[in-house]
Amino acid sequence: MVGQPLELTLYTDSFIIRGSINTRYKRVTDVLSDPEHHFLVLTNATVDEYGSRELATKSEFAQVNLATVLFAISDQQIDPSPELRTVKIPEQALISIPPFRISGRIHLLPERNLADALGELDARFVPVTEATFWSETNGEARQTAGLLAFNQSRAQVLAPFRVVDPWEGLKG
Repeated sequence: MVGQPLELTLYTDSFIIRGSINTRYKRVTDVLSDPEHHFLVLTNATVDEYGSRELATKSEFAQVNLATVLFAISDQQIDPSPELRTVKIPEQALISIPPFRISGRIHLLPERNLADALGELDARFVPVTEATFWSETNGEARQTAGLLAFNQSRAQVLAPFRVVDPWEGLKG
């Protein structure tokens, strides 16, 4: 495939897979949501199993089934293309995609109520900016990413939320 290399970290139920893919796309969500591809072939792949005492497996190539990917991260900063830009409103969200939870900003179309805007999300992978992710089940500490793309078909709950101080309003 002709294109530029893109470093990715893919999280599945059982594995963290790191590697590179050559792609003509600039955005991670475009790579993951391409309807022609159900698999990605990563080069220089490292596969690490949650909770395993074994060393990570390294391979020249690894094929990953996109249906198994919970979410993906790329540390590469990609400037948005003006021709792809759509005006959207950021909303704080909490995504439950077992065994992980993700919080951050999802970007919804303006001039709609929040319930309708959530109903219109139909991408295979949805971007989350200013993301934090963690898994109590797998012992994965909170980590942050500038951009994370989650597999919408694997998400069990996607809800707007705000952090609430449980002590707010109580007299001391």
